[in-house]
Amino acid sequence: MSETPRAPGLRSMTGFGSASFTVSGLAFEVEIRTVNHRHLDLRLKLPRQFASCEEAVRARVPRYLGRGKVDLSVNLAAGASPASKLEIDEHVARQYVDAARLLSNSFELTGTLDVTALLAMPGVTRFVEPGLEPSELSQVLCDAIDRALAAVDDTRLSEGKTIRSDFEKRLARVSELVESLASRSDVVREGSRERLRKRAAQLELDSGLIDEARLHQEIVIAADRLDVSEEIARLRSHLDQFQTVLATAGPGQMVGRRLDFLLQELGREANTVGSKANDAPLAHDVVEVKTELERIREQVQNCE
Repeated sequence: MSETPRAPGLRSMTGFGSASFTVSGLAFEVEIRTVNHRHLDLRLKLPRQFASCEEAVRARVPRYLGRGKVDLSVNLAAGASPASKLEIDEHVARQYVDAARLLSNSFELTGTLDVTALLAMPGVTRFVEPGLEPSELSQVLCDAIDRALAAVDDTRLSEGKTIRSDFEKRLARVSELVESLASRSDVVREGSRERLRKRAAQLELDSGLIDEARLHQEIVIAADRLDVSEEIARLRSHLDQFQTVLATAGPGQMVGRRLDFLLQELGREANTVGSKANDAPLAHDVVEVKTELERIREQVQNCE
């Protein structure tokens, strides 16, 4: 079975897929469930008839899934059972008959060993499940695995679209808050300068003394201490990068780790802005930025 090209887009790590197949008259069902995990963790459950196919099955999973805890099971379909065949071991049966004849002749015993008693003897009969050709097994099983994996990928992609939509709404709000931080920081910085000038004017009025050089130095120091322009620039850059990663996400890219790193950087810059500017409205916006980032992080943990 040829693989269908996988659609681009952000993917969740939560998914489900199933498929069924029939081999040698037996119906089987494949089920695959996935949840989030740091790496690709596959737990495989196969019937003993398919033990020889385990390596082939394991090799197919990474073609569709980059990360996540994966539970893959193959079971007989409900109500299906192997059409077992009764076999008779004539060699064992002959030994029972010969032994009975020998005892009868040696000890002059009466009676005979009838068919019913002979069939009940250990080892005379056994039920044998029909054999399945390894090549036939591998092909039909892998085809079914591919169909189930494709279904899993579809559900992960569908949930990824929902997650991305939520991200974009929250990122838009964070961008608004960053611009608010930028505007407010200018106000805070200018307010600090004005307070210094008023203090200097009052000092001159009270004492008649003023040190213009010292005043200039204090204003520069205060402005530098309150300057968050670099942090604002980095916040904008990280937000742009986040959007780019979302827009270019595709199968097997495992963008979740990249998004998580960008969220850490966004949080670090927001904290720096909050610590630099001693201002209540600005601090309120920083808290709201961090709240939105935390909500995004909860979803990022489930991105492939």
